[in-house]
Amino acid sequence: IEMMNELGFCSGIENYSRHLTNRSENEPPPTLLDYFPDDSIFVIDESHATIPQLNGMYRGDRSRKEKLIQYGFRLPSAFDNRPLKFDEFKKCAKQTVYVSATPAQYELDQSKENIIELIVRPTGLIDPIVKIHPINNQVDDLFKEIKARAKKNQRTLVTTLTKRFSEDLTEHYSELGLKVKYLHSDIETLERSHIIRELRLGEFDALIGINLLREGLDIPEVSLVAILDADKEGFLRSTTSLIQTSGRAARNIDGKVIFYADTVTQ
Repeated sequence: IEMMNELGFCSGIENYSRHLTNRSENEPPPTLLDYFPDDSIFVIDESHATIPQLNGMYRGDRSRKEKLIQYGFRLPSAFDNRPLKFDEFKKCAKQTVYVSATPAQYELDQSKENIIELIVRPTGLIDPIVKIHPINNQVDDLFKEIKARAKKNQRTLVTTLTKRFSEDLTEHYSELGLKVKYLHSDIETLERSHIIRELRLGEFDALIGINLLREGLDIPEVSLVAILDADKEGFLRSTTSLIQTSGRAARNIDGKVIFYADTVTQ
């Protein structure tokens, strides 16, 4: 407040935008959506992932600011410099097209009978072949599969359930002579892009990860996606996760997916 009186601004003044725009408490903040015509059509790509993110933005921002305000680092009006609540977003996006290979129940309920299935792939390729292999001996079986693809100058993506397993498996395969790297959330974002580029260039043969090898990852050189412990129930092995992960093999004419599983889950 002293800086505002003396200089006319303060560090982090955007936190108090409510006063600058003459908004009331709890009133939605101005966003780019306010400048769209009323008849605009909103296209939400990968909606099964985007909608939950839109839904959670307000609560995440609120949780962070509560601590800052509680301990005196922000004034209470900083609460109103925030993302839109989901209901506020919906009022702006009156006409919406949800795009997803694995739509969630929300999108299905909103679309009702207006659901269009894209049968023909823009790549001209058919869906990858999916095979089930037993979990017993999955590490050794996968080693042979990766080696066979490496001889054809093709790449493999492998998903595990834990970071530790991805690191241990990478170390094990490296000791056996395979060129393998791992990818998980502990690796910096820019480094992840570098690792994926190295995979495409053939500097190594297989990339082992957890939940990063999904939407938006387009690697035509990958001919095999292997999902270890595919029958272990949880969000990493949900219907959406399995379909999205399998889709990473859909860019190669020899695309194949292997589920290592012994049982059929719910």
